[in-house]
Amino acid sequence: MSTQAQKVDMWFDPACPFAWITSRWLLEASKVRDIDVTWNIMSLAYLNKDREVDAAHAEAFAKSWGTVRLVAAVTEKHGNAAVIALYNALGDRIHLKKEKMSDDLLAAALADAGLPADLLADAAEESWNLPMIASHERAISMVGNDVGTPVVAIGDAAFFGPVISPAPKGEEAGKLWDGFVLCVQTPGFFELKRARKVGPLFN
Repeated sequence: MSTQAQKVDMWFDPACPFAWITSRWLLEASKVRDIDVTWNIMSLAYLNKDREVDAAHAEAFAKSWGTVRLVAAVTEKHGNAAVIALYNALGDRIHLKKEKMSDDLLAAALADAGLPADLLADAAEESWNLPMIASHERAISMVGNDVGTPVVAIGDAAFFGPVISPAPKGEEAGKLWDGFVLCVQTPGFFELKRARKVGPLFN
């Protein structure tokens, strides 16, 4: 008797280091649990557009618009497999290699992901804000606007997080997935949190 993979949605902003770590966990968990992840874009710049932020965050948000537009375009034009390939390439350059956000970074990430170079033009095309915002608002409608990235959903039940550092691997990733499923599927469960004592660890 065959079983169907559990459908999962994750929302990410490529600039968010903790979303990147959560995505690494989901990829690990998918090796030991039967889950099928759809990768969705959201934007910390859009989330914080009406809030006061420090100069460093304001600069980072301003530079991130092209990246989220590009992911929105790839989603529509090339589908889910291309989105995770691009996210892998972006995250490798942004978080592991510590490259600065730029058109050169986006062009290199497209090449790394095996995607057409002419997609770079979409990063400057503001019409791609609309599908990005629609994706973003879908996540926020499930978790509220007082959170950020990542957002992970099973069906119509979603949570901000899990925020982890570093990502567990192998069966440990599977065990965390099992616990997350239990939380998501428990009626009335809303929040579990403690102060972070470490920064983003990518190993």
